[in-house]
Amino acid sequence: MRKLVVWNLMTLDGYFEGTKPWDIDFHNFAWGPELQRYAEQFGREGDLLVFGRKTYEGMASYWPTAEGEGEIKAYMNGIAKISVSRTMSEPGWNNARVVSDPIPELTRLKQEDGKTIFIFGSAELADTLLKAGLIDEIRVCLVPVILGGGNPLFKPAEGQMPLKLIESSTTEGGAVILRYEPVKA
Repeated sequence: MRKLVVWNLMTLDGYFEGTKPWDIDFHNFAWGPELQRYAEQFGREGDLLVFGRKTYEGMASYWPTAEGEGEIKAYMNGIAKISVSRTMSEPGWNNARVVSDPIPELTRLKQEDGKTIFIFGSAELADTLLKAGLIDEIRVCLVPVILGGGNPLFKPAEGQMPLKLIESSTTEGGAVILRYEPVKA
């Protein structure tokens, strides 16, 4: 059985992007050799990336022509990808397809043999899948900055969701990488 893992960078005040789409300059406060190695590991650990439409469009516009990204660029362009969208028909990126209903698709894919399935960005999609009980792990890089406003990573919920800490590490620049798994009731 494959794991479904959410990965994101988040400010200390809980935002994964600023007040405008793709306002992620705060990532520069966390980026460094440790985070680069961590990001490179995703390409070895996973074999499928899943994005919400907005994140997918941003990734698809950046990675094919990214410069100086080496190993990360290679796996981002080569790995299988899914864009979750009800409006997109053609993915327009190598090794990608569009899925309109992620819950049955990811339920099925998790049952197959394979490596880890990652969700990068895509807070609304991650929220939907978390509430559906499909997320096996949440990995967050807590960036040492208070943004003051933006798009929150975690969306309002009807109740608490306990999490169990699996691992934590701190980068030289003061970012904290946290790994949690939801506690199954």
